[in-house]
Amino acid sequence: MAKLVETTYGDALFELAVSESSMDTLYEEALAVIESFKANPDLEKLLAHPKVEKEEKETVIKNVFEKFVSKDMTGLLTLMVSKDRQGNIVDTLEYFVGKVLEYKKIGIAYVTTASELTDAQKKAVEDKLLATTNYKEFKINYSIDESLIAGMIIRIKDRVVDSSIKTKLANMANELSGIQLA
Repeated sequence: MAKLVETTYGDALFELAVSESSMDTLYEEALAVIESFKANPDLEKLLAHPKVEKEEKETVIKNVFEKFVSKDMTGLLTLMVSKDRQGNIVDTLEYFVGKVLEYKKIGIAYVTTASELTDAQKKAVEDKLLATTNYKEFKINYSIDESLIAGMIIRIKDRVVDSSIKTKLANMANELSGIQLA
């Protein structure tokens, strides 16, 4: 059910962004609202509290966001609160951000390596990703996992390319354990 809420409201915001040519503005506002919720867990607790009246929750949303975001974004947030969907706000906006990135052909990749990559190596990874996908640009999140020994793991959405030595050794061990010696 939760995914339906996110897609319903997220798709509506996306359609509004396209029709009003306000995609960049709403995208930046969505990121700011997500950050606000993550930085202020008390806001989410207040909006979820059963003893706080719905009207008070709507007023809180207006007071917190009205000065910083467009009427469209404030309208979405207050609508979600009025429909008791305040628990889905962050997920809805993250879904919207994902739709905007997809629309603009910007991919998000998670690259894990055994050691820090140089700028030249990072550029080579980005160039390879751009050459092998339909994306025009990438936002790449790099992390280090020394247990990989060497190589890298690249995740884009639900696709994973694992060329780490750790995985290759594990695969070899599995193959070797399947061999019966006479």
